[in-house]
Amino acid sequence: MIYRHFNAPLRAFTQFSHEIIRHPRLNSDAVRLLTWQLSLPRGARESLSKSAERAGIGACAFTRAKRQLKEEGFVHERRVQVAGGLWVTQQLVTSTPLSSEQAVKVLAGIPAPTSHDTTSPQVAPSPRKPAAGDPTAPSTGGHPEKDRPENTSNLPAPKAPDPAVDVSPHLEDARALIGTLHLLSPALRRIPPGMRDELARLAARWLDAGHAPTDVHAHLLRGLPGDGTPVHRPGGLVRYLLRDVPPRALPQPAPAAKRLSVRLEGTRECAGGGHSQTMLFRPVGDETLCGSCV
Repeated sequence: MIYRHFNAPLRAFTQFSHEIIRHPRLNSDAVRLLTWQLSLPRGARESLSKSAERAGIGACAFTRAKRQLKEEGFVHERRVQVAGGLWVTQQLVTSTPLSSEQAVKVLAGIPAPTSHDTTSPQVAPSPRKPAAGDPTAPSTGGHPEKDRPENTSNLPAPKAPDPAVDVSPHLEDARALIGTLHLLSPALRRIPPGMRDELARLAARWLDAGHAPTDVHAHLLRGLPGDGTPVHRPGGLVRYLLRDVPPRALPQPAPAAKRLSVRLEGTRECAGGGHSQTMLFRPVGDETLCGSCV
């Protein structure tokens, strides 16, 4: 038997929902990174990468943990331009999952940092201020130092450009297609709401290439695991399956009927049974027997 003894702390503690600690699709690094951010004091300006560095989370583990938090709706990011033409990254960290639309509304009510603000304000649940990345000035030339003095091992990997086309004539049809995936299979019922726009853009590429929605559904069904294997990250699986768009298979023309040689055209096989091999003759009318069998 397992016995547990717990002393409630009198100070310096944070309350977390069991849904965060026991989340089935967040690994230990993602839970640690999220709880670390939510435990920071109000007004703290610490980015996700800095928290990962302090928590001892490596670069690859940080990238994986941040991706999981974004897929589950706990972390949202956007780029905003501030005074002086500089661009900063605003990071929204929440204790409850938010959809992209909900996160946009929260960020819309938060003033963008000024160009003099060189820190990253902490964004926690709704009562706290949002986080913002460090503004960076454009490069003016020169060569980077060979040995950088600061530790950059915990910086996230550069994000690859999204191959999906944002503006597509089939984007609305693609959104409707993604919205019906939960009817396609029980394994696709828990796609995070924050991923639906991204999946709709990927599905629109299939429709732009000439594929029908039934083709997309059939492709996704072929990619699902069999034997009742659970799908822990259905959104990531659908994104992987829709990443590459195959060329649309055109219907093959029916094979042409095999023609007889010119010399045998118009001949007919004799229906008589007195021939040791096939006997062809050229009928005058509708007769079925050759001259030898008449």
